[in-house]
Amino acid sequence: MNWILKSAAAIALLATQAAAGTTLKFATDSGAEGSPSGNALKRWAELIEEGSGGEIDVRVFYQNQLGGQLELFDLFVAGEVDMLLSWPSTSYDKRIGLLYTPYMVTSWEEAFDAYKPGGWANETLNEAFEGLGIRYYGAWPEGFAGVATRGGYALDLESADGMKVRTPPFFPMPQTLQAMGYQTAAIDWSEVFTSIQTGVVDGDAGNVIYWDYEYFRDVLDYYVRTKHVFVTGSLIANAMSMEGLSQEHQDLVRDSAITVMQERFETARAEDEKYVRKAVESGMEYFELTDEQLRPMVEKVRAEVWPQLEADLGPEILSKMREHAK
Repeated sequence: MNWILKSAAAIALLATQAAAGTTLKFATDSGAEGSPSGNALKRWAELIEEGSGGEIDVRVFYQNQLGGQLELFDLFVAGEVDMLLSWPSTSYDKRIGLLYTPYMVTSWEEAFDAYKPGGWANETLNEAFEGLGIRYYGAWPEGFAGVATRGGYALDLESADGMKVRTPPFFPMPQTLQAMGYQTAAIDWSEVFTSIQTGVVDGDAGNVIYWDYEYFRDVLDYYVRTKHVFVTGSLIANAMSMEGLSQEHQDLVRDSAITVMQERFETARAEDEKYVRKAVESGMEYFELTDEQLRPMVEKVRAEVWPQLEADLGPEILSKMREHAK
């Protein structure tokens, strides 16, 4: 509980210091200052401060400054943090697991259509977050995930047998990699480097190449773009925090979030490709799987994991997924 007391004290101090105006607390659970997600959070904050003519003061907190991923989301739901750029936990509503559904989309074009305002995934996530007192403004896409390893790699289901990889600690990420043939270990982000370095796992599975290059390239040799999940953050706001603002300022927060989302949709693919080049230049070997190589993985994962999702997502959402799947 020590981190909660410290975080609450820090937030209370900020509120006191800014008593003369409106202060909003923005945070991200993944990304230090200067990282792509950190820059996006800062951009959202700046748009609001500028658009409000200085009437709103935004305080920005980066990864781990207010606690870990799950801890920060707890603070957000409780209203201690107002806005998040988050990769949210499914512990509050299993329908949020739609964000982590394997092979829901297999191309950038499909992803854009699903997550854009009015897209089927966007609308579904709006419904899920609304029940938690959260307003969902849209996706902050990173790209397609892969499997980054040391000492060996797998380009097919058979080769993955015997390899153990880290996955994020929430359903259905471990189940997805298991269906792809891997052994898995659900490990917190802060422990991933040491786990790879000491051989607890052979690598990391569930991230776009940026994270594996930026944080783990010293202990990784290979990156295979399995595309098993389209990785995207979420631009979200605490509904009670929003209701405390004027309608003009509520519109400003929403419109600024949509601007950040649209900018990211325009640049995400190029940035992802940039980090592929950086990883290769650093000595990592990169594999882009063909549609033919991917097909057995897609078919097996959809057959084994999608039925497990029905209890959490509901038959209606699963039906939408099947309708849009390619």
